[in-house]
Amino acid sequence: MSFRFRGGGGANASSGMGVAEHCKCTFLELQRKKAHRYVIFRIDEKKNEVVVEKTGNPAESYDDFTSALPENDCRYALYDFDFVTSENCQKSKIFFIAWSPATSKIRAKMLYATSKDRLRHELDGVHYEIQATDPTEMELEVLKERVY
Repeated sequence: MSFRFRGGGGANASSGMGVAEHCKCTFLELQRKKAHRYVIFRIDEKKNEVVVEKTGNPAESYDDFTSALPENDCRYALYDFDFVTSENCQKSKIFFIAWSPATSKIRAKMLYATSKDRLRHELDGVHYEIQATDPTEMELEVLKERVY
């Protein structure tokens, strides 16, 4: 089952892309229950909606996450970044990453670019957003710089 975005437009709004209900549920599992370290989303063109492609268990590393992203195709992803503040407090921030590698097809880049805001609107509670066209733009150091 899928739902269309609030605010009208539905299937006829700009890109016409929906978001599968499972996407929001999986995000809430990551956000509230810490059930996942990361979630990778892809656009299913046959269903005309964004769907969950893969989740990573809480023990997985950032390298596991980046390895799960396709080298030559676009994806959206969430990463739950744990860190310790200068006051020695354990914190967690959720990153939304729009992965659009330079080597991906133009059509995919356009489709993901026009559909991103719809997905982001459904993911209430994301702290930071990163647009990455190559792996260096989303290295672990980039995340660290954003939270410190």
